[in-house]
Amino acid sequence: MLFAAEPLAPTIESARKVLKKYYGYDAFRPMQEDIISNIMGGHDTVVLMPTGGGKSICFQVPAVVQEGVCIVVSPLIALMKDQVEALKANGIPAAYINSSIGSSEANNIAADCLNGHLKLLYVSPEKLLSDGFLSFLKRLKVSMFAIDEAHCISSWGHDFRPEYTQLRVLREQFPQVPIIALTATADRLTRRDIQQQLRLTKPKVFLSSFDRPNLNLIVRPGQDRVGGILEFLERHQGEAGIIYCLSRKQCETLAQKIQAKGIKADYYHAGLTPNQRGAVQEGFLKDDLQVIVATIAFGMGIDKSNVRWVIHYNLPKNIEGYYQEIGRAGRDGTPATALLFYSFGDVMSLRDMLTKENPQLNQLNLTKLERMQQFAEAAGCRRRILLNYFGETLPHDCGNCDICRNPPTTFDGTEIAQKALSALVRGRERLSISLLIDVLRGMRNQAVLSGGFDQIKTYGAGRDLPYLDWYSYVHQMLNDGLVYIAYEEGYALKITDLGREVLQGQRPVSMKKFQPAEKAEKKPRGRKAAATASASTPTSREAQLFEALRALRKRIADEQGVPPYVIFTDATLTEMAAERPVNRVAMLGISGVGMKKFDTYGEAFIREVLAHGGNPAAQADFDDELPANLDPDDPGAPRAPRKKEAAAKKEANTEAGSTIDTTFQLHRMGLSAEAIAERRGLALSTIQSHLTTLYTNGAELRLEDFLSSQDLANIQTAVAQLGGQPLLRDLFDHLREDYDYFRLRLAQQYFRRLRGEG
Repeated sequence: MLFAAEPLAPTIESARKVLKKYYGYDAFRPMQEDIISNIMGGHDTVVLMPTGGGKSICFQVPAVVQEGVCIVVSPLIALMKDQVEALKANGIPAAYINSSIGSSEANNIAADCLNGHLKLLYVSPEKLLSDGFLSFLKRLKVSMFAIDEAHCISSWGHDFRPEYTQLRVLREQFPQVPIIALTATADRLTRRDIQQQLRLTKPKVFLSSFDRPNLNLIVRPGQDRVGGILEFLERHQGEAGIIYCLSRKQCETLAQKIQAKGIKADYYHAGLTPNQRGAVQEGFLKDDLQVIVATIAFGMGIDKSNVRWVIHYNLPKNIEGYYQEIGRAGRDGTPATALLFYSFGDVMSLRDMLTKENPQLNQLNLTKLERMQQFAEAAGCRRRILLNYFGETLPHDCGNCDICRNPPTTFDGTEIAQKALSALVRGRERLSISLLIDVLRGMRNQAVLSGGFDQIKTYGAGRDLPYLDWYSYVHQMLNDGLVYIAYEEGYALKITDLGREVLQGQRPVSMKKFQPAEKAEKKPRGRKAAATASASTPTSREAQLFEALRALRKRIADEQGVPPYVIFTDATLTEMAAERPVNRVAMLGISGVGMKKFDTYGEAFIREVLAHGGNPAAQADFDDELPANLDPDDPGAPRAPRKKEAAAKKEANTEAGSTIDTTFQLHRMGLSAEAIAERRGLALSTIQSHLTTLYTNGAELRLEDFLSSQDLANIQTAVAQLGGQPLLRDLFDHLREDYDYFRLRLAQQYFRRLRGEG
């Protein structure tokens, strides 16, 4: 039987229907809609989005809408397996062909492709380029090629794979089929190289924000790392996380120390057999293990959405790798923590390692390590440093990193920056960091003299400052986005538009006072910083229901042999716990609950909500939707006679109406929501649910009790910035959690009233 594709032509409207039907989302995230339109227009496309930003939907949705099969090139078996399981759970036919399946199964999958039964086929680059496979693809109607983890194709990238470079054959063999390249980590040079290597034809590049505001960034001194990790785990009981170590021995030793504390942990590195690695990974994906201690061999392609933290025991080699690794936390958009332990000893070890690994790329790798060191030693907002590295400017400090919570002393560094920028201009932007510092300090070495830099006006303009001070200030300029490193031009510093504004006196620069690394390490980062890393604490009632829903999800996942997050993500369970949906309409309104998942799991999760009190205003509506032989209060008991059921429903409706009316009367008397909850002995979330229902149904509330005119203006601005009809979750994140879901719902309904929509 052929897959029942959408009957509409491949339009953005049909794409929206697919998004709701199969994924359970009401609207696309920012930029996804534009990307999908470009792909469905048959154009080559480059997509750069952070991990968890929704890259997969950008090619999966048009694959469902369009005729034919989408070929997805993916580097790891784990990545293919995760994504295919998730697609099948959503009701989308997909498969993978790699070394883990036998020839008979591969033949069946090939037949399904030829018969039009599949919409997405995942393959490794090696399989794609193997004898006969390209010929097989020519017998198919290929809708597009999606190249995942596309940074692997570039030798400038942090995870270069030679076999990826052969993918250029796709353009030669399939000149009319659009190619979509996707990655979460690529700097300016790598992005350009991806386009050239794949021979893309006038590709449109979509550069999403690399910002992951839900990630709390923390750097701590390297002393007593084990004690710090055990203390961290004590505060994050039950939360899944990954610890990255530099060596296999460190992985094994640390895992044993964590196990000794009664925590379910294991280690993962390239020294294990494939079966051993597979078993550890499977245990982590299925929530049977809380902690994985691993080398960087672990993680790429892990689609586990409920990783709540990532710890780096050692300094990573480069920012790309660090960003990709911390991106494995908080993929569901809810708060997560990235903790890095740093010591200068790590830098020295890595320098030795990189020098031996690939002498041809010595300078590139060492320069990237230097940028990673700058991040660890930074005195300014860490998120701004990360974003500037990827060519993105954050106009304000993030407020969600350790530096923002404990800011260092600053001073007006405009003159210092102008001296450096002026020297770069007069040196025709041909100076590396070290050469720039030598010029500013008036050094007379061969590099300065042979380049004639001793003749420029700013030669010696900074001789009053020692080398380490200049080193710090130039790196701050890099981190603040005033300059960038052109690796392909001898690592010369280039001035950005922002830097030119500073040079011309149009913008001041604030700098942090230089502090040597060994002194900075002794400055306490504070446990308070890490303590605020967790998600905002829900009510105890919500937390209890969330844990019950999570336990139910685990039971179902174990029965079906899939990871729990394939059933529902933590973000979806969190919304269920807050909303307590007890009927079909309410459950389908939860973000992440599509038609297929509701049909498969909806009843079980509704029953769990009912077992924990349900939503009194909507509970009675569920009765008509239950199977005829089941009682809503006891899944194993026969259903009550219809007359009794009707009477019970009428009584429930009366009680629900009565309890909401009581809340309304107390509100009209001038009581606050908190006061009503206390007076009635109900949870605040229940009273807020009553008020939301009342306002949605047309009741006049004292809206100013909950939202000021400035609040409404802020929320309206956020809606305009996100575009379309954003999800509450996206509004919540965009507004940096300043407004809870209750206030956002009221604002949403207020705007609907203004538009005359009820």
